[in-house]
Amino acid sequence: MSPQVTAAIIAVSGVVLTVIATVAVQISGRRATSRDTQKAIEEQRKQLDRTLAEQRTQTRNERFATAAGQLGSDKSPEVRLAGVYAMAGLADDWEENRQTCVDVLCAYLRLPYDPDPGENADPAERATYRANREVRHTVIRVIAAHLKEDTAKSWQGLNFDFTGVVFDGGDFARARFSGSRVSFVGAEFSGGTVYFNGARFSSGLVSFYRAKFSGGQVIFDNAVFSGAAVIFDEAVFSGSHVLFTGMSFSGSRHVSFEGARFSGSLVDFGGTQFTDGKVYFRDAEFADGHVDFLGAEFAGGQTHFTRARFSGGQVIFGDARFSRSVVGFTRAEFSGSKVYFAGAKFVGSRIVFDGARFSGGQVSFGGGEFPDARAEFPDLRSFSSRIVFEGAEFSGGWVSFTDAEFCGGTVDFDDAKFAGGEVDFSGAGDWSFPPTFPWTDTPPPGVKLPQKEDQSQA
Repeated sequence: MSPQVTAAIIAVSGVVLTVIATVAVQISGRRATSRDTQKAIEEQRKQLDRTLAEQRTQTRNERFATAAGQLGSDKSPEVRLAGVYAMAGLADDWEENRQTCVDVLCAYLRLPYDPDPGENADPAERATYRANREVRHTVIRVIAAHLKEDTAKSWQGLNFDFTGVVFDGGDFARARFSGSRVSFVGAEFSGGTVYFNGARFSSGLVSFYRAKFSGGQVIFDNAVFSGAAVIFDEAVFSGSHVLFTGMSFSGSRHVSFEGARFSGSLVDFGGTQFTDGKVYFRDAEFADGHVDFLGAEFAGGQTHFTRARFSGGQVIFGDARFSRSVVGFTRAEFSGSKVYFAGAKFVGSRIVFDGARFSGGQVSFGGGEFPDARAEFPDLRSFSSRIVFEGAEFSGGWVSFTDAEFCGGTVDFDDAKFAGGEVDFSGAGDWSFPPTFPWTDTPPPGVKLPQKEDQSQA
């Protein structure tokens, strides 16, 4: 190749490289400009989002202040109703502060509430009462509506504080409470009907501690407490009709009516399921009224009536089923109530009446069945009461009356059936007023009575 051609090629190559370099610089410049533009746009977008967020927060704060102000006690009922709906609407829109909005609605219910002045009260006073009641019932309706499964904006999972609230009506039917705490501590159910039928309490603590059931009806039919600790400690049932029928405490780790007083209400646990947990009626007092456990099921857990006092009214365990459970009436006192276990079935359970005192009233196990159960009546004292096992069936397991004292009153096993297992009276501490049995001479197999010398010493 000639020198002239070589020089030409070199010259052309230089030009091409120059052009390529120029284009590369231009492209790089455009890319840098594009990146800068995108960065600027992104910063503008973030600033706009911050501005909008601040504006939304300011608007919501203003809405909150307005709604809270409308709920003031000095406002007219119409303004307060507007405040209820405004606060509920804000709760729907403001998820991060939804709990705060709900707390305000619950706080409104906790405000002092004058009772029904009666039909003969001054018309203006009656009108004021009805207006206040309508606002309160609206709050309850709004809360309950947000706890249903088909609600557009759910408040499930929140906490609800109804401490000291007076309820003279309200509908929580089929509500779903799944927050860590639902408090009815010291609440008073004073009239009307309050519905909890079909409600579900699925976690945390549900407390009716020292609640007062003084009038109207409270309906828990088919409600379910699963996984929650349920507290009715020191609650007073003095005038209401309270229905727990068909309820399930299945899986609740702790259900307690400790120190509760049943002094005039009709309280119905018919068909209720207490399964796989601990249920306490320790130190409860059944002083009057009617408490019904007809057909209830106690299975797989523990139920304690330790030191419970049965001093009046009726307590019915008819057709109840105690299976694979421990049922304790340790040091319970039966002094005036009518307590019926007629038709109850004790299957594979341990029933303990250790130290129970029977000093009045009537306790009946007529028709009860004890297959495969372990029942203990140590330190039982019959005194002047009537204890009836008439028609009861002992077909398996072990029933012991060790240290029981048959020292007065009537203990009646007439028509009871002893068809299997072991029923042991041999360790009775006092046999001076022995029970009446369906036989005259020799007891059936499995029944052990005190030796004659022991009877004579007694």
